[in-house]
Amino acid sequence: MKYFWIQLLLIVGSVSMALMFIRTWGQAKNRAWKRIAFSAFVVVNVYAVLRPTDVTWLAQQLGVGRGTDLVLYVMVLAMGFLTLNTFLRFRSLEKKITDLARTVAINEGLRHNDERLGQDDLAGSAAAGAAETVAVPAPAPAADSDSVKA
Repeated sequence: MKYFWIQLLLIVGSVSMALMFIRTWGQAKNRAWKRIAFSAFVVVNVYAVLRPTDVTWLAQQLGVGRGTDLVLYVMVLAMGFLTLNTFLRFRSLEKKITDLARTVAINEGLRHNDERLGQDDLAGSAAAGAAETVAVPAPAPAADSDSVKA
């Protein structure tokens, strides 16, 4: 009963994180292993809050002096994983945004050119057609004079 309030606060925090994660589960595009890992994290967290002596025992079995040290080491690894995951996700999003911006720019440029050239083409189509007929030489007459006479 000595640690009741801090345990209650930590468990409520863990459960609220789990509820928030479950509530946005359908919206988040998390992979299955991330969901399983997060669920396991919440369960282990609640267990560690309720039975801190077990964490100390596990830490001693692993060669770490105290349970709090073990928790700290695990949290450092988790923070490194989250930082790397966030970095890779941002890099992927930046690449997608760059590709999207390039595609939009190319499409807008093509649309702009089509509009510009389409208006010029309509205004000058008669002149262009006349220039083509003048520029293209007429077919040469046949060398055979008999076919011309007939």
